[in-house]
Amino acid sequence: MIDDNPKNQPEITVAKNVREISIVQEMEKSYLDYAMSVIVERALPDVRDGLKPVQRRILFAMHQMGLNPSSGFTKSAKVVGEVLGKYHP
Repeated sequence: MIDDNPKNQPEITVAKNVREISIVQEMEKSYLDYAMSVIVERALPDVRDGLKPVQRRILFAMHQMGLNPSSGFTKSAKVVGEVLGKYHP
């Protein structure tokens, strides 16, 4: 049975240094940080080879599957499934 008497309940300390911040400012800052990380890490091609990370994963999966210009036809869905199943973060 639950004891509803406040005297019998343990005192809970949530945090000592809680700062109040504007939710609007925090959302703007967090969104901007996330957007910049996506642009830098995923959307821009790498200087070394000109490929985006997803393109590099696709080419690696195709190499692992033995696909090359001289091999037979393979549906792209098979490659996509391979990439999503093994290499997608």
